[in-house]
Amino acid sequence: MPHRTGRALAFGLALFALPAQAGDVSHFDLPNGLEVVVVEDHRAPVVTQMVWYRIGSADEAAGHSGIAHFLEHLMFKGTEKLAPGEFSATVEAQGGTDNAFTSWDYTAYFQRVAADRLPLMMEMEADRMRNLRLPEADVLTERDVILEERAQRTDSSPDALLGEQMRAAQFKNSRYGIPIIGWRHEMEQLSRQDALDFYGAYYAPNNAILVVAGDVTPDRVKELAGEYYGPLAPSDKIAPRRRPQEPPQLAERRLSLTDERVSEPYVYRSYLAPGRRPGDQKDAASLAVLAELLGGSGTTSVLARALQFGDNPKAVYASASYDGDTVDSGQFGVYVMPTPGVSLTEAEAAMDAAIAQFLADGVNPDDLARIKAQIRASDIYSRDDSGDLARRYGEGLAIGLTLEDIDAWPQVLQSVTAGDVVAAAQSVLDRRNAVTGWLQAPEGAPVAPVGAPILPPAVQGATE
Repeated sequence: MPHRTGRALAFGLALFALPAQAGDVSHFDLPNGLEVVVVEDHRAPVVTQMVWYRIGSADEAAGHSGIAHFLEHLMFKGTEKLAPGEFSATVEAQGGTDNAFTSWDYTAYFQRVAADRLPLMMEMEADRMRNLRLPEADVLTERDVILEERAQRTDSSPDALLGEQMRAAQFKNSRYGIPIIGWRHEMEQLSRQDALDFYGAYYAPNNAILVVAGDVTPDRVKELAGEYYGPLAPSDKIAPRRRPQEPPQLAERRLSLTDERVSEPYVYRSYLAPGRRPGDQKDAASLAVLAELLGGSGTTSVLARALQFGDNPKAVYASASYDGDTVDSGQFGVYVMPTPGVSLTEAEAAMDAAIAQFLADGVNPDDLARIKAQIRASDIYSRDDSGDLARRYGEGLAIGLTLEDIDAWPQVLQSVTAGDVVAAAQSVLDRRNAVTGWLQAPEGAPVAPVGAPILPPAVQGATE
């Protein structure tokens, strides 16, 4: 199956692809601990099944980086019932699509098919939850695949390398500083037994969330889930997540990556930031709105107006981003790609001046009203995709939120005031709490024409 780097940290208006209810949302648990959510949407005879495991790369044991993503690949290698590759081939034969992705906090698998094919999807997904078979030859072959994936998507990309180094500098104690795909020297040592141990411990109904969205009823899902997932044995190795946390950061951390492959230099700064918390999402909502105000639009945002326009523009592109969909610390980022002839020193100074001016001036009421209108519109649009609904509920529950938190998120965003935004900015945008990275070509290297903006490292947050 295809494996693509994607998501991740929500960027621009994607922050507001909010969980909205196309219909009723039901929730129940099976006796073996499987949590089940049903989102009804009867407008089309289509259904999305997603299984989310509360295990990601930040839960890996030291020295085994990349095992969560490696196992995601191996999950398509077959069971006693299905040959390697047969899972995805079967989905395709039914006219559906499937894929999977790994993040620091979870691993998820999904299929989108005609509603009458749901029993078959449940049968196959339940089968590989506890009955995976891993011949040594398949493991070694797939290890080569993930090593090549790292070579193509990380080692060959200055942007990805900068992002990897910045996270390692930002998170000194947390496992969030370890790349999802893993460090190459550790990936090379991953074994069949490592994969089996990880799988046996964490791939179990009492560590999973089943989300079914689309043309279904709760009673039908309960019947099918009980039939296919109900007999699966829980794991006795599931424990509360107690991860190492970051100590207070007392000084800015800086790094510069010089690479002859760089055609568009830029400066990117990432701040530690609070994430969404069960029952208390106000800080996260304020930061989400702040990111939109600072850099969500290429024409109307604070950074765009200050740096991209006027008689002496400093940047061809400027943006801001926030990722608070995390179990532990989140991140807030600002990014500037300077115009030709403007140094990174000048670009960074202009970025800092624009942020300082924003803090001094406060929030423009018209801008805040515009952002909230966009939030309301995105809330409506997000009801059109059962897959998006499944993802929003699954991700929220996987990072520890409740259904009430997920449903309340649009209203929490609407309740954000100008004062909340300024307070969040003053709390988070402190350079003593940040990592600043420069990406540039060697001095004297030929300057390539400016092309499409390169998204900053923060958007590279999940590996499929």
